[in-house]
Amino acid sequence: MADSSEMTINLAVFGRTQAGKSAAGNSLLGSSDFESRLSPSSVTTCCHLGRSCRILGITRRNGSELALRVQVLDTPSYPHSGLSTKQVKDTVRSALAHHFGKEGLHLAFLVLRADLPLCPDEGNQAVQFIQELLGPTWKDFTAVLLTHADKAEDAGFSEEVYLQSASSTLLSLLSSVQNKYIFLDNQKTTTKEERATVLRKVLYFIRQNNYQALKHTKE
Repeated sequence: MADSSEMTINLAVFGRTQAGKSAAGNSLLGSSDFESRLSPSSVTTCCHLGRSCRILGITRRNGSELALRVQVLDTPSYPHSGLSTKQVKDTVRSALAHHFGKEGLHLAFLVLRADLPLCPDEGNQAVQFIQELLGPTWKDFTAVLLTHADKAEDAGFSEEVYLQSASSTLLSLLSSVQNKYIFLDNQKTTTKEERATVLRKVLYFIRQNNYQALKHTKE
């Protein structure tokens, strides 16, 4: 963030196979940097960093408009159909240190499908995974991103009704991360306005954390 007229935020996406991680990353970037397709096996096998162009009209500082740049780290799913738990964790740790070791990670998204219930075992597994990667302060640097929100909406669930009907596992997870969550329909092309709304929420979460960034070093 050396340029006073520009701000860069560093994000990462984590989640299960076919949760919509890569598609969510593309929505945040406003691009198609990450491969995203239906597959009977895990598509992402290594970490990839995507960078957005300068984005205007999102945020201001001291009355002046700031250009926003977004960096998103796409990661292999966990559990993975072709990689061991150790391989996934080692790959992600190495990528976090390599890409965000100096500036740090501002926010990690745990990507879940809004059209599938979150069961206790899955929730515990996801939390343990992020906790091991991010450390004891993981809750401050984690938000939940609920994909396939269009399917929940088609079933008659507004965001409010959806959360009222959600499993206790999901509600407990949301509570643990200070209710930082975003609903995302990544089954269609995200419009400029929809993307701007999502990025403003992301910046709000980062601002709540006083713009702190979680540093990673190679072990």
